Amino acid sequence: MRALCWEGVDKLAVRDVPEPRIRAEGDIVVKVRASSVCGSDLHLINGYLPAMREGDILGHEFMGEVVETGPAVQRLKVGDRVVVGSVVACGGCWYCRTEQYSLCDNSNPQPVIPEKLWGHSPAGILGYSHAAGGYSGSHAEYIRVPFGDVGAFRVPDGVPDDSVVFASDAMPTGWMAADFCNLSGGEVVAVWGAGGVGQMAARSAQLLGAERVIVIDRLPERLGAAADRLGVETVNYAETDVLEALREMTGGRGPDACIEAVGMESHDVGPIYAYDKAKQSARLASDRPTSVRQAIMACRKGGTVSIVGVYGGLVDKFPLGAAMNKALTLRMGQMHAQRYIPMLLDRLAAGEIDPGYLATHPMSLEEGARGYEMFEKKQDGCLRTVLHPQLN
Repeated sequence: MRALCWEGVDKLAVRDVPEPRIRAEGDIVVKVRASSVCGSDLHLINGYLPAMREGDILGHEFMGEVVETGPAVQRLKVGDRVVVGSVVACGGCWYCRTEQYSLCDNSNPQPVIPEKLWGHSPAGILGYSHAAGGYSGSHAEYIRVPFGDVGAFRVPDGVPDDSVVFASDAMPTGWMAADFCNLSGGEVVAVWGAGGVGQMAARSAQLLGAERVIVIDRLPERLGAAADRLGVETVNYAETDVLEALREMTGGRGPDACIEAVGMESHDVGPIYAYDKAKQSARLASDRPTSVRQAIMACRKGGTVSIVGVYGGLVDKFPLGAAMNKALTLRMGQMHAQRYIPMLLDRLAAGEIDPGYLATHPMSLEEGARGYEMFEKKQDGCLRTVLHPQLN
């Protein structure tokens, strides 16, 4: 079969690879119908997350059709149209039983690297390096999904592929970001990043009761999509000081909750960003925490900072004093896909959330390298490239 593979830092290629097979009795094999690029994939492509090997298949946000099931699979059958959570979870360990699926004890078969990096190993993630289990990804014609009964969900009739694909990752990540804010109604929520996850976080905050949502980015097409599609307020950080703007917009108090949906390659303007970028480029630092710093400094006293952008290592100049003295609550993590996806599918079917507008650039799998280039370089108004392996 054909698959989009990592060939080295900043190098991608579509190559012929063996088709996946059932390896464990709970496995399913899915014929991929739509597989979206994701900002966190760029951390792998650019070499900022470890443990990639030449030939690894990328991709973790996808949907498709079940074509084979292991003997223990009971909930799914061949022919089902499914969306699959990017986080692999066994469904039976203590973390899974308490719905903390991204912390699963049993789904990462290569835990040594994360244990050395982070003290413990979280769950495996499809297509996300050997530190996350070494699973083959979804930018391929077919993919093996472990624990299929736990991680794959039937898609409601009438929901298009290019909408439901985002229920795999961007939607549950965005919902968890807003859920972490513990909203009760009437709050002001600021969201850093107007990509797919940021826009889904903004919509989720609205549905959970936020009175005002403010989205921060620098790209006019992304800010415009957020304003037009979601009705949120926007701040362009390339044109205005973010902290001053948020103070003015909230009467000097600051947002009740701040969501960071950017991650380790966050962008900014000014000398601090140049310093962060130089250190990261020289591999003297693993992550650029620009957006996290701003979120902590902007948040009102006693507020919540929710971090769902991906970070992999250590950060420099973290404003711990501000977080402590303002009595902030910090919540963060990889999303618990299996907790949120069933509810989000119901909301998709009811029309409460419609992420289909994010799929600005549908392409064939063979165009995958170009699709990532457009996505990374923000060309042609690209919000998300969605790869369709069945297209010629």
